[in-house]
Amino acid sequence: MALQASKLKVGDSHEEQVVKNLSRTQIVQYAGASGDYNPVHSDEVFTTKIAGYPSVFAHGMLSMGMTGRMLTNYVGDGRLTKYGVRFTSQVFPGDTLVAKATVTAIREENGEQIVDLDVSTSNEEGIEVVKGSASARIDP
Repeated sequence: MALQASKLKVGDSHEEQVVKNLSRTQIVQYAGASGDYNPVHSDEVFTTKIAGYPSVFAHGMLSMGMTGRMLTNYVGDGRLTKYGVRFTSQVFPGDTLVAKATVTAIREENGEQIVDLDVSTSNEEGIEVVKGSASARIDP
């Protein structure tokens, strides 16, 4: 059932686990799907010895995509009108991510009901890895 403006209030939130124990295979599969073959996402030796990171890490857009799936699960397919994030920390193999959307406003725009959301995704240690906002059309 679609979200309804009459049943929402500022401060309401939705949270879901978007990945458990992210695997290197998932990261490499995303590289293939996106065409982003930067070695920091798949080459452990390059990433640790040359780039100086503790390990390979996920593409920011992979984290954004998983967070976006949480949003569409909450507001419904085809309802997002705006979605933007910043990548605030790296996501490493083995991480478990939980994404949360919090209602910041319910308003009308061009005759449609719109919900504005703050979006945050954190790893199992509580470190925020994605921070952003979204807006979506909702039912009255």
